[in-house]
Amino acid sequence: MDRQYKGILVSHFSSHQQMAMVSGPRQVGKTTLARAICGEQDTFYFNWDDFDDRELLLQGTKAIAHYIGLEQLRTHSPLLVLDEIHKFAKWKQLVKGFYDKYQGQCHILVTGSARMDVYKKGGDSLMGRYFHYRLHPLSVREVLADIGLNDATEIQVQQALSDEDFEALLIWGGFPEPFLKRERRFFNRWSKLREQQLLQEDVRELTKVQELGQLEVLAVLLKSQVGQLTSYSNLAKRIRVSVDTVRRWLSILAAMYYCYEIRPWTKNVTRSLLKEPKYYLWDWSQCTDVGMRNENFIASHLLKAVHYWTDTGSGDYGLYFLRDKEKREVDFLVSKDGKPWFMVEVKSSMDKPLSSSLDVFAKQLGMDHVFQVAIDGEFIDKNVFDIKRPVIVSAKTFLSQLV
Repeated sequence: MDRQYKGILVSHFSSHQQMAMVSGPRQVGKTTLARAICGEQDTFYFNWDDFDDRELLLQGTKAIAHYIGLEQLRTHSPLLVLDEIHKFAKWKQLVKGFYDKYQGQCHILVTGSARMDVYKKGGDSLMGRYFHYRLHPLSVREVLADIGLNDATEIQVQQALSDEDFEALLIWGGFPEPFLKRERRFFNRWSKLREQQLLQEDVRELTKVQELGQLEVLAVLLKSQVGQLTSYSNLAKRIRVSVDTVRRWLSILAAMYYCYEIRPWTKNVTRSLLKEPKYYLWDWSQCTDVGMRNENFIASHLLKAVHYWTDTGSGDYGLYFLRDKEKREVDFLVSKDGKPWFMVEVKSSMDKPLSSSLDVFAKQLGMDHVFQVAIDGEFIDKNVFDIKRPVIVSAKTFLSQLV
């Protein structure tokens, strides 16, 4: 299936000279996306994990330029795809040197499964030379691929996702292979292999962590604490390391796209709680509790939306949660250009009454768009962002209008 970023990247290279950098979790579809782009124009694909490709890349910019024929007169600029290049310690130096020397003669797409803004292993800054796109797992909207995305607006025209596809997305997760296979034995083997590759191979290759066993225990603990306030001291006691080590390891797991953090929104909130973040998994299917999985499912859709809107230039978006010293809490707040835009509280059922916290925070922040999103409930063909009052809405309806 085509990913939604294919059209974005094709448009990028037709309009911009800057490199495109695509990062995201292992197995989320970066290589498939890169190969799909390859079919659109004259392309040269190099994967750092391939020995022959690595040998050529290590020869430097001149060798790469000669191989792809930049000395030759061409009708169109070729596309150079560098997959997993961040595993090379001096990758930024290589990419910057090539870009600066051959700018205008070649388009460049760089992909990787670790956050490229984290591993600054030498070389000069690439500031101003690239646009960054973050590739997420499949979402309700992306599974509705037949109607596509309207890039001119944030909120999409709503359309119903089938019950079968919605349940598959919730249970099997948004990574393409298990979602499409929908088979338990494959899912179990795929999940185990992906976790081993991420927590052992990637961490060993890209970091200096020696205590891989303890880091794996931390990753397992996160699965049972999704959406809870983080207690670094409790985690430190359970895995017998220092608090500073826990903080550093969580940063590593986030950099590897195993988990992500959501911090509290504190502006204009009376007696806001200035506490630690909450953590969620990139693969919500790994949550051990159904309620946590439901919350993670919605969180991941919201994070995908704010990343997509930000990456494609609609504005500066953020994802937060709300909590005050009276322990009133709302699961999520989405901001736009530093101002609150809409709130989301997650519930399992449409039968649950509206949370009183929604009304309290809506009045404090002066927000019009306030949603209690229920995992169950039927699709309703109505734009929920036309409603300017707290409202209970099904996940099928709400998520169909994001990205």
